Amino acid sequence: MLDITYRIGNDLDPAAFVELLKATSLGVRRPVEDLQTIRDILQHGNLTVSAWDGPLLVGVARSLTDFSFVAYLSDLAVRETHQKCGIGRELIRLTRTKLGPATKLVLLSAPAAVEYYPQLGFTQHPSAWTIDAHEPLL
Repeated sequence: MLDITYRIGNDLDPAAFVELLKATSLGVRRPVEDLQTIRDILQHGNLTVSAWDGPLLVGVARSLTDFSFVAYLSDLAVRETHQKCGIGRELIRLTRTKLGPATKLVLLSAPAAVEYYPQLGFTQHPSAWTIDAHEPLL
């Protein structure tokens, strides 16, 4: 039985965050080699919930939100060794407790997690759009 503790706050050590990302499927889609960008990611997310197994960072839910209308859950990462223990669900639950009562939670799923979110009650949206930084606006 795991004894996981949870914390609210974006004061995570960038190296620990990178190490966590590399221990998940998100590591290949995040700029883990660019420490300044990682620092910015942590500093500017305005709602971060982390999960700890003793001193080991095992999960993070990092959101950008207005705390009233919408929250974008940018990162939900749980160390592969700690998955299927309810940590992701608890990170999302704690995130929602910090949001206003009418705040919608929005996310883009990692390909490996597409089947996970419906199990939590999320509804797939048919019209999400993205544009990468290097792509021109037409």
